[in-house]
Amino acid sequence: MKILLVMDQFDHTNNGTTMSAVRFAETLKRHGHEVRIVSTGKETPDKYVVRSYHFPPVVKQIIQNQGMTLAKPGREVLKKAIRWADIVHFLMPFPLSIEGAKIARELSVPATAAFHVQPENITYTLKINKVEKINTVLYQGFKNIFYNQFSHIHCPSDFIAEELRKNGYTAKLHVISNGVDPDFYYRKIDKIPLLRDKFVILMIGRLANEKRQDLLIEAAGLSKYRDQICLILAGQGPKKKSYEKAGKKLPNKVFIDFFDKEKLRDIIAMSDLYVHTADAESEAISCIEAFCGGLVPVISDSPKSATSQFALNDRCLFNAGDPYDLAKKIDYFIEHPEEKRLLEKDYAAYGKQYNIEDCVYRMEEMFMEAIDDYGAI
Repeated sequence: MKILLVMDQFDHTNNGTTMSAVRFAETLKRHGHEVRIVSTGKETPDKYVVRSYHFPPVVKQIIQNQGMTLAKPGREVLKKAIRWADIVHFLMPFPLSIEGAKIARELSVPATAAFHVQPENITYTLKINKVEKINTVLYQGFKNIFYNQFSHIHCPSDFIAEELRKNGYTAKLHVISNGVDPDFYYRKIDKIPLLRDKFVILMIGRLANEKRQDLLIEAAGLSKYRDQICLILAGQGPKKKSYEKAGKKLPNKVFIDFFDKEKLRDIIAMSDLYVHTADAESEAISCIEAFCGGLVPVISDSPKSATSQFALNDRCLFNAGDPYDLAKKIDYFIEHPEEKRLLEKDYAAYGKQYNIEDCVYRMEEMFMEAIDDYGAI
C-alpha cells in the first residue's frame, strides 16, 4: 500500500503521539509499504512540508507546553500528497487534517483517522480541567468538525473507544495499541554508583499538568523509606523547574531529564519500581515500555486515564490524586521484594501482546477494510 500519514508535527519526538507516529511509519516501511508524511519541519524525500501557524506568545506557549506545533493546511501540498496515496491516515483533529479530510473526499481517496488528542490534554493545559462540560464540548466539537467524516477510527485503548461511544461517535472503532518496540524486554543491570543502595522509582512522561509527577514527589516524602528512595522523572515539559524545586525537599536528589531510547532502557533495567500518576492518558506507551522491561507499575485509577487497564492486581493501583495512598503502595513493594520480583516476570510476559509488529499488522487490516468499504460504495 501507499500510505500517507498526516499530522502537525513529525520531526520532534517530544510527545507520545509523535513518537508513536514515527515508530508506526518505520514499522509500516519494514512491512513493505510505501509511507509518506504531510507535516511541518524539514523537507525529506518522503515528506510533504507545510508551514506552521505563528501565534501570539501566550497562545504559542500553550501549544508548546504540549510539545506540539500547529500546521497550516496548505491545500496544494495536501492535494499533491493525497493524489499519491492508496489511503490517508489522519492523526490530529486540527486544521491540517480537517482540510486534508475534505480533499481526500474530493479526490475519492479512502481515509481513516486516529483519536490521540484527549480533550483533557487541552483542559489541563488551560487549567480548566475541573469543568467537565468543557471536555464534553471538545469531544462533540472534534466529532462534528472532523471525526464524523470517517467510517473507521483508530482508538489506542478500550477507554478511548468507550469515551467516543458515550459522546455519540458512530464510526467503526478499532481498538489497537500504538505498540512497543521489541527492544523493551525483561532486563536487569547493575546500578550506577550514584543509584547504588537506593530504591529507584521511575516515571516516564511529559512534565505537564495532567501527568501529575507532583504526586510522586509528595508520596516519596511521605514514605517510611524516604531516605532510601531516589526518583527519576524521565521527560521534558513546562513543569520541570517546579518539580526541581519540589524535589529539593527530599533526602535524595530527584533526577529530571529527557533520555534517548538506549539510556531509557538502561534506566528501566536499573530501577526498582515504576509509578504512573497521570490523571489523563489515552494509553501511556511509556508505562507499557516500563513493565515490558521488567518493572512493576503502580498506576493512578483516574477515571480519565486508560492506564489503569494495566493493573494486574489492586496493589498496582492507587487512588487518583492521593499521595498518601501512593506512598502506602510504594512502601508495600519495598517491604515485599519477593512478591515484586515474581510480579515483574508476570508483567514482562503480559507485555508481549503489545509488540509493535503485531499492532501494526492490525492497523494494516484496518486500512484494507477502509479501502474495501470505500470500493463498495
